[in-house]
Amino acid sequence: MDTAWVVAVASVVGGVVGASIMALSMRRTAAARSNELAHLEQLVERRAEQVTALSHELRTPLSMIKGAVDLLREGTPGPLTAAQARFLQVLDQQCTQVIGLCESLLIQAKIEAGLFTPHLERVDVSVVVREVVTAMRPLCAQRQQRISLDMPQVMPRIRADPMLLTQALTNLLSNASRFTTTGGNLDVRVMLIDTGVAVYVSDDGAGMSQAERQRLFHRFATGRPLADGTGLGLVITKTIVELHGGEIMVHTASARGTTILLTLPDRP
Repeated sequence: MDTAWVVAVASVVGGVVGASIMALSMRRTAAARSNELAHLEQLVERRAEQVTALSHELRTPLSMIKGAVDLLREGTPGPLTAAQARFLQVLDQQCTQVIGLCESLLIQAKIEAGLFTPHLERVDVSVVVREVVTAMRPLCAQRQQRISLDMPQVMPRIRADPMLLTQALTNLLSNASRFTTTGGNLDVRVMLIDTGVAVYVSDDGAGMSQAERQRLFHRFATGRPLADGTGLGLVITKTIVELHGGEIMVHTASARGTTILLTLPDRP
């Protein structure tokens, strides 16, 4: 009897000690993970700060260069020869491209660091789409491309950040225009769906292979159709759509063009 009692007590004590050791181990593991998470958050914030500083340092001189180029193209200092005008056009385009890259890096770094919060308001998506298409028409006209726009006459307002939507749609149209042939067509459609609004951007360009499709939303992807870009525009577009609770999907085939669909839910 005494032996059984001793065995029972030993068993209880052993269980208590084992539980204490397990609890201590779990606390240490949780503390280690918490410290690791805090360290990672600091690294992400530091990276965002570095990218922000770099973007600012690049944008300032580039903006001054672009301003000087604009004045020269306007003929303010004096008339230009045809060759000079062509060179200035190249300078203007390259400055605009790099300034846009700086903006993309800045926004992506802020989003990844959790420092960017969408400013949601009731937005008529059709108005945003129409403004983006209007802004893109001159660029497409230079490439002899045509943009068709199809939208319902009446659209409900959904909660969204109009600035972010403008950037996402501009990225999609810029990408579509870049990889559509001279004289090609771009089609933009806005549709009402059960969950909210869908926007389609289609081109009749070269399309993509399966391997190219898999790289589509990777930063700094190379090869067609991202040969002339960094891929950041589409990465940021995907991030913006997901920040709104939506999805982005791609339908493409080699030599048959590409359609990118983004959905925006109507959330309370």
